[in-house]
Amino acid sequence: MSQLTFITFCLELYAEHKKASGPEIYQLFTKTGLLELLKTDYEDLHGMSFEYLNQFFDKYLEGEK
Repeated sequence: MSQLTFITFCLELYAEHKKASGPEIYQLFTKTGLLELLKTDYEDLHGMSFEYLNQFFDKYLEGEK
């Protein structure tokens, strides 16, 4: 899976998890630095399960409050 495909997948996965739109999640990920983290940690994250990714995003964003 390419990095771009993975990032798009993560945005849509989390949007569905949070019942939000893709653009809303994109803005959230950009504002909090999570989008950049997906790029820099791509090798570590792209093999993770859907559940793990959603938990990771929730915990990361919880720390941003």
